[in-house]
Amino acid sequence: MATIFTKIINGEIPSYKVAEDDNYYAFLDINPLAKGHTLVVPKKEVDYMFDLDDETLAGLNIFAKKIAKAIEKAVPCKRIGTTVIGLEVPHAHLHLIPINGINDMNFEKPKLKLSDEEFKQILADIHKYL
Repeated sequence: MATIFTKIINGEIPSYKVAEDDNYYAFLDINPLAKGHTLVVPKKEVDYMFDLDDETLAGLNIFAKKIAKAIEKAVPCKRIGTTVIGLEVPHAHLHLIPINGINDMNFEKPKLKLSDEEFKQILADIHKYL
């Protein structure tokens, strides 16, 4: 059965798409730790990040770099933190999170509740720099 991320990639579930190419898809996390929190996933459905073939893993990071640079310009922050947890969805994914300190990446913190308008504004702000 397809993962929720594959359903998002296929357009079966709506998303706030940040970027897409033939192999990767990036979208805003709907339960973000910070404004601009983005998930980057390979279109190839593989559960564990380190089970990806070398070419896909390298390509994912190169794709994510462009997005991270755009988020960094669009969202006030010191840098973009990255993390791979991979327990919540069985589809390899990378979190890009605008941070000002290490505690900004604590997944036990309450998530932001953003309106559709706020998500759309963040998306528009990021798109200006892609």
